[in-house]
Amino acid sequence: MTTTRPVDAAMHRPAPRDRILAAATGLFYVEGINATGVETIASEAHVSKRTLYKYFPSKVALVEQYLTHLREMVVDPRDAQGDGPRERLMQLFAVSRSGDGRLRGCPFHNAAVEAASAMPEVTEVVHTQKRAFADAIVDLCREYGARDPDLLGHQIALLYEGAAALSTSLNDVASWVCARTTVEMLLECARPDTRSTSLTATARDR
Repeated sequence: MTTTRPVDAAMHRPAPRDRILAAATGLFYVEGINATGVETIASEAHVSKRTLYKYFPSKVALVEQYLTHLREMVVDPRDAQGDGPRERLMQLFAVSRSGDGRLRGCPFHNAAVEAASAMPEVTEVVHTQKRAFADAIVDLCREYGARDPDLLGHQIALLYEGAAALSTSLNDVASWVCARTTVEMLLECARPDTRSTSLTATARDR
């Protein structure tokens, strides 16, 4: 007869730093950075404030780590699943609601707005992410065969940012639908073969 020892739950519990970062990630995105105090984060992570400050010496440091953590979690548009660059670009405009049913928008944009004056140290983290995001879209446009991938990529990035901001303000998916339709039109007109076909049809009609 064999006996098994009960599993020690503590052995499988995330480390304090991981719990703090996980709690901050959820609270910052849903409740907002400025509205979330370190006391709330510590309580959610089941640690003391002293322990929180052991791993993150300030709230600014925690916000920076939160954004860095998000960058690691975000799937690069170039690596998204899809049959080709067009499909991967269109995936950017899929609507996603938070657990409470609200549209929360881009966490990096939200952080830039909230931390604009109170946490200038966060600005560079946001800028790095936004530049990388736009560069990834340009690369996909180049792979797609666009005549001017830089222009098209930045147009699509602008539509994404606008849809994210407006849908958050109104809690309405309409801006995402409009942006998606506009991107489809831009992609349809962006390839050299589309232009050649259009010019041939125009010449034939004359």
